[in-house]
Amino acid sequence: MYESHPSSHPTVAVKVTSPYGNTLHHSENATVGQFAFTTSEAGNYLACFWIDSAEKGSGISINLDWKIGIAAKDWDVIAKKEKIEGVELELRKLEVAVQSIHQNMIYLKAREAEMRTVSEKTNARVAWFSILSLSVCIVVSVLQLWHLQGYFQKKKLI
Repeated sequence: MYESHPSSHPTVAVKVTSPYGNTLHHSENATVGQFAFTTSEAGNYLACFWIDSAEKGSGISINLDWKIGIAAKDWDVIAKKEKIEGVELELRKLEVAVQSIHQNMIYLKAREAEMRTVSEKTNARVAWFSILSLSVCIVVSVLQLWHLQGYFQKKKLI
């Protein structure tokens, strides 16, 4: 929800875009407005507010109430629609909060499993690279000893 407090009747334009550039909300010539959207893309969403007025030096103050998750639900409308009130409404809010926490825990568990898999693969690759590096060092050392032994024998130092 946003509300402008114009000093000389300027209006506001609003545009909300997703991380991939999709426009989720666009409104022009507004003084008061409210909108909601459900995200389908992960990332940072961009909300742009600008003054539509062509007057130079006109100022405007915008109050922005940005809500996400379960805080964005309009519980008054839900209570009227389902004819619930008081404790039952609070229980419904708590139920939604618990479901949100549960979904978040499932997401975190999946991310942890994915990170563990990546870590184990990286660890295995580093171990094989270490073994390969050690093997190359040993082979080069043996070849150097063999070459030096032949060199000293040719020079009749051994």
